[in-house]
Amino acid sequence: MDGQPITMFDFQNNYSPIGIIAMESARELAKLIDEHLMSWYYEKNPEARNNENARKSLILKSSCPRFNTGDAKAVLGETVRGYDIYIVTDVGNYNCTYTMYGKEVMMSPDEHYADLKRVISAISGKALRITVIMPTLYGGRQHKRSSRESLDAAHALQELQAMGVSNILTFDAHDPRVQNATPLMGFDNAMPNYQVLKALFNKVRDLKIDKEHLMIVSPDEGAMNRNIFYSSIMGLDLGMFYKRRDFTRLVNGRNPIVAHEYLGDSIEGKDIFVADDIVASGDSLLSLAYDLKKEGAKRIYLSATYALFTEGIERFHKAYADGMFDGLLATNLTYQSPEMLEAPWFINVDVSKYVAYFILASHQHRSVTTILNSHDKIQKLLEKYKKENN
Repeated sequence: MDGQPITMFDFQNNYSPIGIIAMESARELAKLIDEHLMSWYYEKNPEARNNENARKSLILKSSCPRFNTGDAKAVLGETVRGYDIYIVTDVGNYNCTYTMYGKEVMMSPDEHYADLKRVISAISGKALRITVIMPTLYGGRQHKRSSRESLDAAHALQELQAMGVSNILTFDAHDPRVQNATPLMGFDNAMPNYQVLKALFNKVRDLKIDKEHLMIVSPDEGAMNRNIFYSSIMGLDLGMFYKRRDFTRLVNGRNPIVAHEYLGDSIEGKDIFVADDIVASGDSLLSLAYDLKKEGAKRIYLSATYALFTEGIERFHKAYADGMFDGLLATNLTYQSPEMLEAPWFINVDVSKYVAYFILASHQHRSVTTILNSHDKIQKLLEKYKKENN
């Protein structure tokens, strides 16, 4: 985890070689992961820095070229025989495009997932083991059946298992119980709680972490577990907004929210921290911020594992200018637009080192329990922050 590596490693002598395959959708994230792993390798093998024959990167050459009809194929530029392969993909990256019949087409999650299967097919069973690092779980929002509906996430997991994938690493799955579809395949659902708090504390140096000055508020009942975690580990009170929906109609595939009703102790004069999994359009989160201000909240910090901004960020610019919130934290586990990264209210949460630790532990056949459980690290982080700022 952040700080001291689990152990240094030697991928040339003691273990099978590591190979990272970076899908086009996740090249930036894969590059950051690779830099962490290579840095740890050079710490143990300093002579390798100047050795022309030593590996300078764990990322293997690969591509998924497309014909002008839209058909595609996967091509591996070097051998993967006997490798411990880690495929990094971002099925939610809407910035990837290709040319089809002379027109530029934006890649959908379906096409990203299809390219992932193409790469696995190109490996052709030659790798020692395949782990898929898929922060945004494909089909994750279609995780259960309410009527005559498809079960996209469950079907995808079964398909990947049948193709030879040994393990899936995802982050903040919409419903981690979907792993029940493949009980014999590894499935790790990591939560970037430590990384979120670290980014918040680095950005905001005057938070008073006590019940009189700071409070956790859940945006809805579905986000209660993650907000209970934050309130418990920081010893803070917890409030919740209950979403009343109109179940008589559908808007963009969802039952529209009629009103937010706050349940909990007074938030007047307190700083507020709100944690959710996804910012899609952002309507409900901004509505919540306005409601919190009406209740007398002081500063409001919003957090989401994935900031998608499906309808742009203009309304966030306006809400920030109106003083409705003071910052939004989101991870680099999915595509981040330059406009978002440059926004004065945006706080980037880098999770690449966390993923690198997981790869290292998995490669060395070590338990990942200490990586997935961030309790002790957060406690140390809180102690350090209070000592330095309170």
